[in-house]
Amino acid sequence: MLWPRLAKNLFGRPLTDPAPPVPDQVVQALVERLEAAAQQRLGHSLSIREVDTGSCNGCELEINALSNVVHDLERFGLRFVASPRHADVLLVTGPLGRNMRAALERVWECTPDPKWVVAVGDCAVDGGVFKGSYAVEGGIAEALPVDLVIPGCPPTPTQLLEGLLALLEAQALPRATPFWRRDED
Repeated sequence: MLWPRLAKNLFGRPLTDPAPPVPDQVVQALVERLEAAAQQRLGHSLSIREVDTGSCNGCELEINALSNVVHDLERFGLRFVASPRHADVLLVTGPLGRNMRAALERVWECTPDPKWVVAVGDCAVDGGVFKGSYAVEGGIAEALPVDLVIPGCPPTPTQLLEGLLALLEAQALPRATPFWRRDED
């Protein structure tokens, strides 16, 4: 009984779908925009530290998909780092659990300026399906200032890339002169 099934799996075609086609022009345009925004704002590529504050790991699966051959985060000049001391962006997933608040605040304090916080997924925004639990304080905005929200349960890797690009481009825009200084010019 085991041998026919084993032979079928060994010699049969895999049951996976082919990778989605991605036009080269779209990829190249995204690469150029990300590189230009990162160089203008930071002078180097964007370093990301992912922090899980108690999620179901759905968002982590999508974040890990950013490193696979389809999305290949490194080609955009973005990379994950192991230490918050080397990070520019904190990518936070999951609701803010009571037992993770102190750890999240320590990670925030260890991250050098300029730094941004990105709330990934519905749980990080307001607690998601875990909202109202005795162990959940809510979204991560209860503990840290959030610069960007990427909604979804979970958001796709493409949405994550577009969100990071939007964050970089928004930070790279020239700031408007305050109204009280306009008269001095």
